[in-house]
Order: sequence, then C-alpha cells, then structure tokens
Amino acid sequence: MTADSNPMRRALVGQLDIAWALASYHLDGLTTDECLWRPAARGLHVIERTDGSYLAEWPDHEGYDLGPPSIGWLTWHMIFWWSMVLDHGFGEGTLQRETIAWPGSAEAAREAIRSLHGRWRAAVDALSDVDLGTDQRTRWPFAGRPFAEIVAWANIELTKNASEIGYARFLYAVRQ
Repeated sequence: MTADSNPMRRALVGQLDIAWALASYHLDGLTTDECLWRPAARGLHVIERTDGSYLAEWPDHEGYDLGPPSIGWLTWHMIFWWSMVLDHGFGEGTLQRETIAWPGSAEAAREAIRSLHGRWRAAVDALSDVDLGTDQRTRWPFAGRPFAEIVAWANIELTKNASEIGYARFLYAVRQ
C-alpha cells in the first residue's frame, strides 16, 4: 500500500499488520499433532470423516461449558471466517460454513491461512475511502454498516484466534 492520508485506513491496516505478525508467530512451526490434540475432554474440534476430509464441529451456544477448542478447530475457524468475509464482501456471496473443511494438516492449514491473508490484504488495500465508508460490501457477518467495521472486526477475529492458538500451544508444550 502506498502512503495513505486516511487515518482510519492507516489504523485498520496497521492493526491488520500487527495481528498478522502475532498470527504468523503462533502458526510458524505448528504441527499436525498440536492441531489434533484436545486440550480437554470437551471442546470444539475437527473430526476426520471416512473419506479422509475433516468436518469442524459447530457450537449450538457459546457458553464456557463447551470447553476449549483444539488448535485444529481454531485454524479451521480462521479459514472459515476469512473465506466467508472474502466471498461475501468481494465474491459471489454464496459460500456456506458447511462447505469449508479443515485441510487435514498443520502445513495445509498454515498455507490456506497465509493465502487468505494475502487475498484479504490485497482486497483491503484496493478499497477506496468510499468503499470503506459504505455498506455496499457489508454482507457477512453483519449488514448495514460501513465496510470499515468489517475490516475492524476481521482484525479482532485474527487477533483473537492467534491468541487462542498461542495459548493452546503453551498448554500442549507442558502437557503431561
């Protein structure tokens, strides 16, 4: 992105860069064993189907009694929301949660997330100030708000998921 006189754009892109640095730190070196480890007896996870693909569990509520998610689920969640926001903000808007599978390994998940980050960063860089201020692209996960709020939401999601992956990696490293 070239020099930008829009302080809101600078702040949003700056947040994205910081969140991406955190995510990259926790994704680098991530193993499939870490992804498939369950930190507790209960918690959202990715389940291997008979055809070798992975289905992500979906919660029916967001209470603490769900238990902590696995890193596999967290990486799937990043792939899910970034795929959805790209499709609904810049594509056909037809993608559904049920069609987004976990890629089956830490390496494949990392590559999918890196690709989504690159696509998202390019899309955000190409937005005009008018695009950021209107709701024309705002179709998922909410509507009727300026698209800048979607960019801010995505920054928060990225930071949240990166932090959760980091915390789970700490737990995995000291498991008994």
